[in-house]
Amino acid sequence: QMQLVESGGGLVQAGGSLRLSCAASGRTFSDYDMGWFRQAPGKEREFVAGISWSAYYYYSDSVKGRFTISRDNAKNTAYLQMNSLKPEDTALYYCAARGRYEVGSRTRSTSYGYWGQGTQVTVSS
Repeated sequence: QMQLVESGGGLVQAGGSLRLSCAASGRTFSDYDMGWFRQAPGKEREFVAGISWSAYYYYSDSVKGRFTISRDNAKNTAYLQMNSLKPEDTALYYCAARGRYEVGSRTRSTSYGYWGQGTQVTVSS
């Protein structure tokens, strides 16, 4: 079993920045793809960014050029640096993990077996 704990959310003005962290424990972190998803009230959970076990990264079109995902295997932690934040980025942000041999799209939430509890990001206009 892998445990994931997000932190770093908060309230920020439009144009500001936040850095989310996802601390993992319980399994060998370097063997897992990591993903960030978000869910706004009344909307479905959506993919934001992902980084594979081999450090290949990918983004949704809505955050490309503004968000940066990274990982530090020595610290068992994944990060999401969010710049130029917009009010539409307001959501509960979740960290997720899937094993390196999992099949299926890395941008689909159903491909991930482990989830954190979420951290709230609120962007004011």
